[in-house]
Amino acid sequence: MAIEEGKKAPAFTLPDQDGKMVSLEDFTDKYVIVYFYPKDNTPGCTKEACTFRDNITSFTDKDCVILGVSKDSAKAHTNFIAKFDLPFSLLSDKEAVMLPEYAAWGEKKNYGRTYMGIIRSTLSIGPDGVVIKHWPAVKKAETHPLEVLEVLQQQ
Repeated sequence: MAIEEGKKAPAFTLPDQDGKMVSLEDFTDKYVIVYFYPKDNTPGCTKEACTFRDNITSFTDKDCVILGVSKDSAKAHTNFIAKFDLPFSLLSDKEAVMLPEYAAWGEKKNYGRTYMGIIRSTLSIGPDGVVIKHWPAVKKAETHPLEVLEVLQQQ
């Protein structure tokens, strides 16, 4: 499925690190940043999460919620959150239900090997549920949250 800016974001319901079911509709009237990342506790994913963490006040000042999504288990998410003091929820899509709907699951290549996996990407969704901005392939995980914040601040 293609994600289109200016169109409604697909509905989702996934468990967070505590096993609580979280849906996009839970955040009506808030901005929502959904970022997809390959794996907890890996270098790029840690840098990206920590940059979101370090700028959390700027996001919350704009009435914005951040949600990270990977295939990791709730337990892995709990450990990742605790280790890096992450102030936002991480959702588990173990069965890759949401990932394809958000164009975050696809063919990847690494060291000559081709495989299916999570594509590091991000969406900024408005309070009305409409996609404001889609970053389909994030290249610089560490600085990407600052780009997201820049777009949010223009809203």
